[in-house]
Amino acid sequence: MSDTTTHRPGLILPFLRPLYSTLNESAETLLRIVAGGLLVTHGYGKIMNPFGAVGMVEGLGFYPGVFWSPLLAATEFFGGILVAIGLFTRPAAFASAIVLAVTIYFHGIVKMEGLGGAEKSILWTAIMLYFAVRGSNSQSVDARIGRQF
Repeated sequence: MSDTTTHRPGLILPFLRPLYSTLNESAETLLRIVAGGLLVTHGYGKIMNPFGAVGMVEGLGFYPGVFWSPLLAATEFFGGILVAIGLFTRPAAFASAIVLAVTIYFHGIVKMEGLGGAEKSILWTAIMLYFAVRGSNSQSVDARIGRQF
């Protein structure tokens, strides 16, 4: 049998342990709210014009664009709301991570911007993958209803 406990290194300044323990969950909640909120902001323009990205998504090979463009808009806007409030956090974050992974390809390869152009998308994708795996915490709607995916 293997030991699955996680070993964390000792603190250099042990007197900070209570502070870290107190802020641990709040910091994660803040990251979830900020990431979800910014995704809502990013998707707002698309949700106001859900067919506005038809040409772009078809240019990436997603046909028909009239299907994928509104799906992109809904994933960013509504997925961001769900992540921010912590409702259906895992599936919303996973769907958002897929959309954001496509933006890595779009900026890094299609627009030939390389790492410099894709770095924000890489960061966003990593954050959404974190919440897709981690789910929400006790400071979420998922916790209030007592269920998570």
